[in-house]
Amino acid sequence: MIRLAVDGMGGDYAPEPMVIGTLMALEKFDNIEITLFGDETKMAPFLKQHPRLHVVHTEHYLSMGEKDPIKQYRTNKELSMFMAMQHVKDGKSDAVVSAGPTQALVVGGHFIIRRMPSMHRVAIAPIIPSYDGRGRILLDSGANVDFKPEHLLEFAIYATTMAEKVMKRKNPQVALINIGTEDGKGREFDKETFALLKASKDINFYGNLEPKEIFLTDADILLSDGFTANIVMKTMEGTAKGLGQVLKREIKSSVFAMIGSLFMKKALIRFKKSLDASEIGGALLMGFNSVVVKAQGSSKEKGFYNGIRQAKEMVEANVIQIVSEVLAKKEVQGE
Repeated sequence: MIRLAVDGMGGDYAPEPMVIGTLMALEKFDNIEITLFGDETKMAPFLKQHPRLHVVHTEHYLSMGEKDPIKQYRTNKELSMFMAMQHVKDGKSDAVVSAGPTQALVVGGHFIIRRMPSMHRVAIAPIIPSYDGRGRILLDSGANVDFKPEHLLEFAIYATTMAEKVMKRKNPQVALINIGTEDGKGREFDKETFALLKASKDINFYGNLEPKEIFLTDADILLSDGFTANIVMKTMEGTAKGLGQVLKREIKSSVFAMIGSLFMKKALIRFKKSLDASEIGGALLMGFNSVVVKAQGSSKEKGFYNGIRQAKEMVEANVIQIVSEVLAKKEVQGE
């Protein structure tokens, strides 16, 4: 049985979508057991009895605008997010899922779950939409800005394992986000990283990738520092939102357009879903000793359910142990 700890109070719309998403996951998967942390009074209207659901009550939880998560961790261990993470640390759960503030989750990961000895940095790795509907791993999308090239190689190895074992990609390709596709493009950091990735026998290096190809590329893993990848992610989100607004405006621009939209209703629904990251899953906080999944702060029921599904699949695939073994072997070999 896969045991998951879920923060029921993290997220813009908590606790309703967190509770309903949890119940959806329990109905869908018969091999998971979930411990839900949160204010039982606030969650009660949405809760239902389930033999594999356990509720741990706490009145304390983090606001989405939290400015000092380190102070919060030091002064209140009863916050729902940190209690869920401690449950994992104590060996009572195998993974944690939260839609709460990202930096608080990173802080909790470092202080409670701890970083893998073989990983020298932590990355936020969301699965972003793609043209073929299969999604792509983007990292680091904001955990760190200051990296060494070898840190990105560690991320590439971890993401390769995730793509193979969880996303079922055969020989996944790793692309380095850059301002041009030619060798030698970019900052000195990019050039050094390019050389290191190209020389590695542990990944299938695609080469440099320009941001304009993010949505259409055949590469499975899109790699950069936290500043660059975060801009890429937010640009994609903003573009998708903008396209939706333009489409609505044009549909409402005339009676004929509105009539035409009725005939295209199914196609428009598919279009919306193809640009919706919540249809794929949450962001893995890559580098901790246990699986930590960050669902989108704006998650609704389906989005949070997909975050739970992703955590389940990561545990099933035993990704963390596999990555640890690969990176430990590299250290022994002195690579």
